[in-house]
Amino acid sequence: MLYAIIAIDRPDSLQARLGARPAHLTRLQALQDEGRLVLAGPHPAIDSPDPGEAGFTGSLVVAEFIDLEAAEAWAAADPYQAAGVYREVTVKPFKQVFP
Repeated sequence: MLYAIIAIDRPDSLQARLGARPAHLTRLQALQDEGRLVLAGPHPAIDSPDPGEAGFTGSLVVAEFIDLEAAEAWAAADPYQAAGVYREVTVKPFKQVFP
């Protein structure tokens, strides 16, 4: 089943985000290589694809997991969590309708 992992960043976490980004992307690439990743990306803090120092307000990952517990465990092990980037993470089932 698909699950949405919706994360909200802590204020002033841009430097921590940038430091943990390579490890974060490695985990997403593994999901992609396994054919389980639907989409992933950050939410810019301003209306721009490159927000610069304004940074980001969070992230969204939609991916396939065996069950909710597996999705929650994957989200809990995210390098952004360990780096203190995320203030809050919600994991919930997702039903893709389009495309």
